[in-house]
Amino acid sequence: MKPLPIDPRIPEIVERLRADRALVIVAPPGAGKTTRVPPALAAGGKTIVLQPRRIAARSLARRIAAERNWTLGDEVGWQVRFDRKFSSRTQLLIATEGILTARLQSDPLLGEFQIVVIDEFHERSVNADLALALAKQAMLARDDLRIVVMSATLDAEPVAAFLGGCRIIEIEGRAHPVEVRYRPELAFSQAVREAFGRAEGHVLGFLPGAPEIRRAASELSSLQAPLFELHGSLSPELQDAAVSTTPGDRPRIILATNLAETSLTVEGVTEIVDSGLHKVVRYDPSIGVDRLETERISRDSADQRAGRAGRTAPGRATRLWDERQELLDHREPEIRRVDLAGPLLDIFAWGGDPLTFEWFERPPAESIQRGLDLLARLGAIAEGKITARGREMHALPLHPRHAAVILEAGRSREAAVACGILSEGLRWAESRPEVDLLDLVARINEAPPAVRRAVDEVARASRAQQSVGDDEALQRALYAGYSDRLAKRREESDRFVMAGGSGAILMEGGHFPKEQELLVALQILAPRRGSADSIIRLASAVPRKWAHPAETRLEHRFDPATRSVRATEIDSLDGIPLAERPAAADPEKAGEILAAVIVAALRARDEEIALPRGIAAAFDMAQLDAAVQQLRRARAAGDPIDLEILAGRLAAGRTTLPPLDLWSLLDWQQKKRIDQLAPSSIAVPSGRSARLAYRRDGDVVLSIKLQELFGMAESPRIGTDGRAVVIELLAPNGRAVQTTNDLRSFWGGAYQEVRKELRGRYPRHPWPEDPWTAPATRRTVRHRKE
Repeated sequence: MKPLPIDPRIPEIVERLRADRALVIVAPPGAGKTTRVPPALAAGGKTIVLQPRRIAARSLARRIAAERNWTLGDEVGWQVRFDRKFSSRTQLLIATEGILTARLQSDPLLGEFQIVVIDEFHERSVNADLALALAKQAMLARDDLRIVVMSATLDAEPVAAFLGGCRIIEIEGRAHPVEVRYRPELAFSQAVREAFGRAEGHVLGFLPGAPEIRRAASELSSLQAPLFELHGSLSPELQDAAVSTTPGDRPRIILATNLAETSLTVEGVTEIVDSGLHKVVRYDPSIGVDRLETERISRDSADQRAGRAGRTAPGRATRLWDERQELLDHREPEIRRVDLAGPLLDIFAWGGDPLTFEWFERPPAESIQRGLDLLARLGAIAEGKITARGREMHALPLHPRHAAVILEAGRSREAAVACGILSEGLRWAESRPEVDLLDLVARINEAPPAVRRAVDEVARASRAQQSVGDDEALQRALYAGYSDRLAKRREESDRFVMAGGSGAILMEGGHFPKEQELLVALQILAPRRGSADSIIRLASAVPRKWAHPAETRLEHRFDPATRSVRATEIDSLDGIPLAERPAAADPEKAGEILAAVIVAALRARDEEIALPRGIAAAFDMAQLDAAVQQLRRARAAGDPIDLEILAGRLAAGRTTLPPLDLWSLLDWQQKKRIDQLAPSSIAVPSGRSARLAYRRDGDVVLSIKLQELFGMAESPRIGTDGRAVVIELLAPNGRAVQTTNDLRSFWGGAYQEVRKELRGRYPRHPWPEDPWTAPATRRTVRHRKE
């Protein structure tokens, strides 16, 4: 075997684990921890190694077998979802995370093994977190079980503390330097071309997902180079072909997702091209499902990717982002951002309670509750315990939703096909125009081989029966697994309202029968830019008779046309209305709504903004403005009206909008104070009472014809602060010719100029030279002399 940096530390690791029972190993890529530690430990007891990905598990088993001259499936083997190669003689088993968790369910003490190795723990998948927590419980119950946690870029202290303060062993990496360059101006394919042009070994490019890889492969197709894709949707054979390199191979280009970031070794890589992006699963509360999002990688991930170029020789890493770009130090743990229904069912099956379980890192409380609600809806748990149906569901290596579909359908072949598409064939589905999943089930023979293989694996794992050709049974099963995704069509459109009230729209160009009112959304995509509606990509019809109302509520709304509150009795399921009928309005509730309408109208009018939609038609604007004047007068008098209380009293017990007579609800003393300090009108020299207008800015305005104020020396004053009334002096045609709050100054100055102008325009009106002594008059036209 070729020497690796970790080799001198292997005896220490074996001895330390024998003494302490738990150990954390931190070693950079290329140090050899994954290939050298597990075989050494297996010499002292049967060992299971957890690997996060299927391709990595198979690759690791093959590499160990080759290095040790072992027989694959004998001394070393693998077990991944839907695939296995091991025997009763296997001493070292490489398994994916879900497999280890499943073994801990069936055997909580893990009696078949003496050593558990959790590799690449820094990736912090939810299954790795759960496996560590369950393995710790087994270790506490068994004196002979040992645990090793390994990682390349791990914050090791919390893990060591969780395992009782165990020792941390750090390994130095291989001393091949890697030159890191930042080239944000380069497109990915251009950067790959440049790297391949100077490469002495293979070029490994990192992209976030399969669509991006396929696009880049197309752009690089003219390059005379062996080009391989590496992502999770490929068959195991194609994945293995991408990483199977030998010394002397012609330089190749490998375009990979983060599959190639950690324990999966591609020998001979000297050039890395890193887009700096990856796809992560993140729960979206707005649509109630997990979805893939493209995000910037963390710093530890970037370092691991770069390290792939220095395993066998000096290398170079080209990063396609600005060096000043700030990255998170570590990856965000999956347990903080994904649907937890599956892991929670694992805990129930193990015999625990998720609310009291000793997690390595406790998930957010709302995530736990959301998962518990789904499991209860699926019938997997009841009263905090797993049910018989829950145990049936857990026995299937599927998400609880898909397990519920399989069981509800009687383990039919059609149900297995549907669940295979939903779990492994979504990329194929997204390339098709069909929205109804049943149409894709009927066309499964047109699917790519990888999708058909996934369907067969689901069928074998669920012990599916022969096809029964019953579309209604499959629809009922899909409804059972996805009842919380019920959606109702909005009239004659492709828009739907979903459970919880959010909006959704059918995929553009997708077909779903127009006459179908209800469906369950099986795959939901994020809204398009500028839209609030999520996109329904896959669905299944729900006959109306299956949707049984879960609640009946009385809904009140204000009807501007009748100026009244109308009531409707609504039968609904998960917030989706299924039936409506008129009902008598509750006077108390109606009064609250009317009071809110009155407050909204008065505030809008007081603030001189448009009335809320649907309210304006219900009000007489003159009446509304009169009420606003009452509010402003009260403020000017220093005795503001509590509008909510007054509107509540005005509307109490009513179902129809009452007259806006706020004044009648004030007590006598309050009215007296307002009348004294902020009267609605004042007496003027012409002998009449002139109305005052109270403005939003606090000004009080008297609009009056100039001749009515002859002889008045001082401007009136109003309010607690004695503010002078603003007087708009009007010409005979009613237009303002002067505005003043100092009447004395006007008579002594500007009046003469105003008089001169108005005498010429209105010669039959009185314009005395001395306004102080002239009689004020409402009759502004002179009598003819006899």
